Amino acid sequence: MAEVATPSGSAAATAAARPQRRPIRWHIAVFLAPAVVVYTILMIVPLISTLQQSTMTGDAANRAFIGLGNFVELFTDPRWSSSFWNAFRNNIYFFIINMLVQNPIGILLAALLSNPALRLRGFYRTAIFVPTILSFVIVGFIWKLLLSPIWGVAPTIMKFFHLGQYFQAWLGKEQYALTALSLISVWQYVGIPMMLVYAALLSIPDEVIEAAECDGITGMSQFWKIQLPLILPTLGIISILTFVGNFNAFDLVYVAQGAVAGPNFSTDLLGTFLYRTFFGNQLQLGDPNMGSAVATVMFLIILAGVCVYLFLIQTRLRRYQF
Repeated sequence: MAEVATPSGSAAATAAARPQRRPIRWHIAVFLAPAVVVYTILMIVPLISTLQQSTMTGDAANRAFIGLGNFVELFTDPRWSSSFWNAFRNNIYFFIINMLVQNPIGILLAALLSNPALRLRGFYRTAIFVPTILSFVIVGFIWKLLLSPIWGVAPTIMKFFHLGQYFQAWLGKEQYALTALSLISVWQYVGIPMMLVYAALLSIPDEVIEAAECDGITGMSQFWKIQLPLILPTLGIISILTFVGNFNAFDLVYVAQGAVAGPNFSTDLLGTFLYRTFFGNQLQLGDPNMGSAVATVMFLIILAGVCVYLFLIQTRLRRYQF
């Protein structure tokens, strides 16, 4: 005989057939809220305010909307355009030096320090990374003392090695100052690519290295053919971090050469140009509206570089991830 479904059994079956609602995970919002609030106050609100102010003219009491007028003036008015393009060219040169000198040295150091046969690897890693945590004030002041032709130790050291005739006041001559500051930045930050590449090398599975050794690939050949292709995603991250950091650079030039980025604006970067434009100095009055326009241009340059990396480069590097 067929079984007769009872009302209670039918209700239970209906309840079981209904899709159960997932519980709302309020704890995620609770944990994220402090960081979101702080980031919004310190980053999002100032960014929106800067973008808004870049389209204004006049002071706070008599402010008027002029659209893209500040940007047109920035790129066309000789009072601003010459300084802007000079700072932009210097920034590109500063980035190229860091990209072509700092990152290859960091990769080389990481490859050497990843060798298990090397003794005192921990000491070398610490010594190379320590300058990264120093403040710009300390770094700028130390190198000004070292390279000073009057009381610096660089002339004495070069004379000891019979190279005194090659010493120049590198921070005081237009043709050398920007290169000298770029190399100081390399010295300070070479520890970052070194540590990132070092960590990436350690994350490569031992099976891959053992298979390469079984095929007779060892030493530097193993690094170039096996390890380097596997850490390309890390190199991409290092490159974009270098780009963002260099186009935000300000502190080192300000400490070593002042707000005017001497001599004769030869070390002027977009960051120092923004500072002079917004706050003014002994040579000009500050213009917050034009300064906001410069800051907006810097933001767009960095945003464009990041987008190129995310949508064109990173997608091609994913094939090398484990």
